[in-house]
Amino acid sequence: MELLLAGTGGCTAYDVVLILKKAHQEISACEVTLKAERANTDPKIFTRIHFHFKIKGKGLKPEAVARAIRLSAEKYCSASIMLGKTAEITHDWVIQEA
Repeated sequence: MELLLAGTGGCTAYDVVLILKKAHQEISACEVTLKAERANTDPKIFTRIHFHFKIKGKGLKPEAVARAIRLSAEKYCSASIMLGKTAEITHDWVIQEA
């Protein structure tokens, strides 16, 4: 189950970096931390997952970061979209100036 979360984090981080680069944003790093809760009974599926992004770059526009995370969550990251069928998924993010 932990590997499933790790893969999902990698999938969405990859999407966010690509989307920001295509938007001509000067991104230098993207770190995502996931926290999850699971059901108490079998099958112990994920019931809540929270993604926290730390995006580092020069002059990153907050609206571009928000858009990249939203596009990954809603359109591009198949792993998180699949998990969203059974879990409540939330996101937040911070920008760190490079």
